[in-house]
Amino acid sequence: MTQTLKSKKAVEYLLTVWVIITLNFLLPRLMPGDPFLFISGAEGEDIARFSEAQRAYYIDQYDFDSPLPVQYGQYIAALAGGDLGYSIYYNEPVAPLLLRRLPWTLLLVCSTVGLSTLFGTLLGGLSARYQGKWIDRLLFIGLIVVSEIPAFLLGLVLLFVFAAGMQLFPLSGAMTHFAAHESAWRIFCDIVLHATLPIATLTLVRTGGIYLLARNSIITVMARDYLRTARAKGLGRLRIFWRHALRNAMLPIVTRVFLSLGTLVGGAILVENVFNYPGLGRLMREAVMVHDYPLIQGIFLLVTLTVLSANFLADLIYKRLDPRIDTGAAFPAVREAG
Repeated sequence: MTQTLKSKKAVEYLLTVWVIITLNFLLPRLMPGDPFLFISGAEGEDIARFSEAQRAYYIDQYDFDSPLPVQYGQYIAALAGGDLGYSIYYNEPVAPLLLRRLPWTLLLVCSTVGLSTLFGTLLGGLSARYQGKWIDRLLFIGLIVVSEIPAFLLGLVLLFVFAAGMQLFPLSGAMTHFAAHESAWRIFCDIVLHATLPIATLTLVRTGGIYLLARNSIITVMARDYLRTARAKGLGRLRIFWRHALRNAMLPIVTRVFLSLGTLVGGAILVENVFNYPGLGRLMREAVMVHDYPLIQGIFLLVTLTVLSANFLADLIYKRLDPRIDTGAAFPAVREAG
């Protein structure tokens, strides 16, 4: 039975990847125009400086005049060989271009996941501990209001207040250009300083959802019979909370963390453009503006595989947290409940 469930899960992942790859191929080509109408103009300008003969030549060189099924077959064959294509705008292979930008996006996403999960869980536990009291009401209202603000809007507010106004943080970028740092520690501090506002923006927006889930989960767990038994045995409140309540409440929290990575990546894309941060989000905007089909396809494929990998990792961690549960059956149930 377990082997059947695992095989079914693998088929679901493969089918999802195929659908995403197909959409990844079709969507850029559904945009009006082509890369050679936009590539020579300034960003956002629909000015073509190629002659019709030049444009026809480049379209033929990149096989954009071939029937879509032929282009699709060539795209699948290239992916099977590990080739993500050649960027039209940047005039270099897509894979190394993505590898240069990926670490910056991973820095934002991983930091946000860690901080929002930590703060959301701790604040949710605090709110559950003092349920109905003023601290619970204050946290509930405050975090819900903040989490409803769009990430790009909150980023603009933080940028204007702390960067432009108070000048505590840099306005843009990931590192100070042309700076002669004396040591690796100085480089690290410079990177952290530039990443603080983008990470703070994403963390503030994301913490509210984790807080609500943690609060409700801990309140539910604290009402269970085995915790009443633990109190009757004279166990301390902190031990009951950390060893029993929080561990059992972590199951839905872990599931939510991994399943919401897609939303987090989308938020990171917007925030990177607000802070002019050189990650995949800013690269995606540039690729869409100039209709760089291979680059758009490479970015979407990388983001998709990252999200699917996170979901697969959630299956494994879920099983690790509670060995009694079979992930093939339990995880979809939790997903539906969420």
